[in-house]
Amino acid sequence: MHHHAFAIEAEADEGIGAAQAWVRRELGMEAKGNPDVIVLSYGLLSVEDARRVAALAAQAPLAGAHKALVVAASRAYHEAQNALLKLFEEPPAGTYLFLVLPTLGGLLPTLRSRIQILPRARQRLARTIPKAAEEFLKAGREKRVSIAKRLASGRDDEERRENRDEALAIVNGVEAMAYHDGFTKSINMELLCEIQKLRDCLHDRAAPVRIILEHLALVAPSALA
Repeated sequence: MHHHAFAIEAEADEGIGAAQAWVRRELGMEAKGNPDVIVLSYGLLSVEDARRVAALAAQAPLAGAHKALVVAASRAYHEAQNALLKLFEEPPAGTYLFLVLPTLGGLLPTLRSRIQILPRARQRLARTIPKAAEEFLKAGREKRVSIAKRLASGRDDEERRENRDEALAIVNGVEAMAYHDGFTKSINMELLCEIQKLRDCLHDRAAPVRIILEHLALVAPSALA
């Protein structure tokens, strides 16, 4: 018996490809030119986006018995995740859902409990390290604090969103490097626990970016770079 709702921890192109490969392998559906394999890509998944996803999922398949809906995003607001709860708990008959995110650390426990995580997360983690994370780790404490201060500012909402996304990329990159360095080391296990907390905070739009990154600057060893 197939699960019907999945999450894939990967960058958009890789995760979409993985979802399409699963659909081809498990359901015998080719993605190219198939109206029943729908791919949606977002930067920041909003409540409005989540509602559109739900509306598309509610439509019956056009060409066969099954439909696959692949949703890729760089981040998903908690409000958007809450809007997807019912859909991921009970997808329409014959509909398979895939949520692709660069990291699954920001998934709400309520949504995570409704999704099967495809077993590929840690294999990917050490391969793509954002440049911003490398620069952050190589910097001294003073420069790290300066980066934190810069990313906590912004002239308008768009720039503040971009800065928050860069801050999240730093947190994710430091996590990836910690895994690459060997997550069985006690110091890295402690760091990974801290990163989990910091990332959860960053997914809250009201969270103080500067304080979060300044804390990361104190706990992340430069030896990871």
